[in-house]
Amino acid sequence: MEKLPKPPTVDRLHPQPETASPLITMVLIGGPLGISLASQLKQFSAGFYNSLKPLAKAYARAAGHRKVGLRYDDLIIEERRDVEKAIDRLSAKEGYDRVYRMRVAFQQDLMRRPLPKEEWLKAEDDVRYLSPLISEVAAENAERANWDSIEVERKAV
Repeated sequence: MEKLPKPPTVDRLHPQPETASPLITMVLIGGPLGISLASQLKQFSAGFYNSLKPLAKAYARAAGHRKVGLRYDDLIIEERRDVEKAIDRLSAKEGYDRVYRMRVAFQQDLMRRPLPKEEWLKAEDDVRYLSPLISEVAAENAERANWDSIEVERKAV
C-alpha cells in the first residue's frame, strides 16, 4: 500500500500573504478596520458628509449589535495578530467589560431575543475603544517593516 504524503499544515487563523487564498486576501484588504472613505468625504465635502450621517445612524441601529449590548469595536474579528496585540493592550477593566458584553450577547443570541429596551447600548455609549489601539499597532508594524527593510552598505576603505 502506497503511503500518501501529509498535507501541508496551514495556520488558518494567521494566513500568510504568499499562502493565502485570493478570497482571504480580499477580505484582509484594508486591515482589520477595513476601508473607510469617511475622512476623505469629510475633507472633500462637509455638506455631503453631513447629509450621509442620518443614513449611517440608521445603519448602526439596523445592525442590531446595540440591542444585545455590544459596542461596534466588539464586532472586529480577533483572529489577526495586530488585533490580538491591541486586545492585549486593553486595561484589565476594559478587557473584562469586553468579555462580559460578549457573554451577554451570546446568551441573548441563544435565547433568540434582544435585551430589554432599557438595557440596549445607547449611541453615545458606543465609543471606539479598540480601533485606536489597532491603528497604533498597525503604525508600529509599518514602522518596524520600514526599519527592517533598510540595507546597510559598507564603505570602501
